[in-house]
Amino acid sequence: MAAESSFDVVSKVDRQEVDNALNQAAKEVAQRYDFKNIGASIAWSGETIVMTANSEERVKAILDVLETKLIRRGISLKALETGDPKQSGKEYRLEASIKEGLSSENAKKLAKIIRDEGPKGIKTQITGDELRVSAKSRDDLQAAIALLKDADVDAALQFVNYR
Repeated sequence: MAAESSFDVVSKVDRQEVDNALNQAAKEVAQRYDFKNIGASIAWSGETIVMTANSEERVKAILDVLETKLIRRGISLKALETGDPKQSGKEYRLEASIKEGLSSENAKKLAKIIRDEGPKGIKTQITGDELRVSAKSRDDLQAAIALLKDADVDAALQFVNYR
């Protein structure tokens, strides 16, 4: 009897890569001509990223710079959660946070997709903020991974512990 193969579906972000992208964005904001003398900045504030500028359009431009740096570093924009620009005094502020971990709602949605559309004989188990998928055949697991990559879920998915 062959042993069961499995993998875990997680939603994790490499904090160091996010920090590097933020530092690159801060450097570009400090050097770009269209951000000169307007009080434009981007920095960590606890667990959130705070962008400030003197107009709503400039704050959105800073967000665009950050997004391009994140994409270049291989971080999915589904992991970035941004609000709307808010005016505080003479400046506009935009806060963004990094989402990590599969919500139970997303994990249930992924398990349902696998049950409904995936190969037969695949078992799913939700543990904490990850989803374990197991089956006797590795080909079935490969099919499940392909299915989940195409799924429309508002989380950045990674597949780990494939054995």
